[in-house]
Amino acid sequence: MKEVKFGWRISSFPVNGSKDRSFINQILKCLEEIEESLDSAWISDHFVPWAEFVPPKTDTLECWTTLCYLAGMFRKLDFGAIVLCNSYRNPALLAKMAATLQVMTNGRFILGIGAGWKHDEYRAYGYEFPKASIRIKQLEEAVQIIKKMWNEEVVTFRGKYYRIEGAYCEPKPRPPPPIMIGGGGEKLTLRVVALHADWWNIPNKTPEVYRHKLEVLREHCSKVERDFDEIKKTWVGCAAIARNKSDALKIAKRSPFTKTIGLDEMVIGSPEQVAGKLKEYVDMGVEYIILRFLDFPNTEGAKLFAREIIPRFK
Repeated sequence: MKEVKFGWRISSFPVNGSKDRSFINQILKCLEEIEESLDSAWISDHFVPWAEFVPPKTDTLECWTTLCYLAGMFRKLDFGAIVLCNSYRNPALLAKMAATLQVMTNGRFILGIGAGWKHDEYRAYGYEFPKASIRIKQLEEAVQIIKKMWNEEVVTFRGKYYRIEGAYCEPKPRPPPPIMIGGGGEKLTLRVVALHADWWNIPNKTPEVYRHKLEVLREHCSKVERDFDEIKKTWVGCAAIARNKSDALKIAKRSPFTKTIGLDEMVIGSPEQVAGKLKEYVDMGVEYIILRFLDFPNTEGAKLFAREIIPRFK
């Protein structure tokens, strides 16, 4: 079994009524306690809460600013976006931003990116919201531009959606950040993953659904002549961990995330039970697992995970 890496999915908005500095302090406290044990921390890219169970006026941390701040504070962790909305940043500029962050952090950045989906957020902030097929084609062009900016001296790109002329990106990121494409659309998105992704991510899927998506991705890889095993498979989900299944289930049922994510899509139980569930994904080829600990801002679940589950995968 390959060594598995683990990350914490930071909540970009509070679900317990915390505001301003108290919410930020909760994040910092958790990062302080997991920095020695986990490999990375991740945050989503939204301007308002993505979850409908939280009012849109709730405090919400902007992804890029937060990543840069935290990466400077916690130098033992890698940091990634899960995932950046392609529509919100010009791809040439994003390539420059990512290159700079990679250089400044000495190679600790992972560029997660997706086609975007939250239409009300687009409109509220003045972005056009084309149909999904166009957003995915824009994502495909953007990833090509980003890779060119990182690897070519001067870049000109004339696509259907993006055009750049004689663009430079110096200093070059060495090594380039992995590009993790998020999404599970079987006709279009997974084809883009097969063509261009270094890593692939999909959230909150049961082992059965994840296995099916893998087979679809394998088919796309075969059609475009890409080595399926070149793509690092990742999985992100919610975790409720306690000494016994009963207490873990209470944590999960108290969490408002159960309003949008089914209990069967979460990992819930004792350390042994959670490890067993995660092993199902690892046995399918998952090499990176990213978890939202449902007892946050309490840190007991994260610490129990670090102490008793991570060593089983090393």
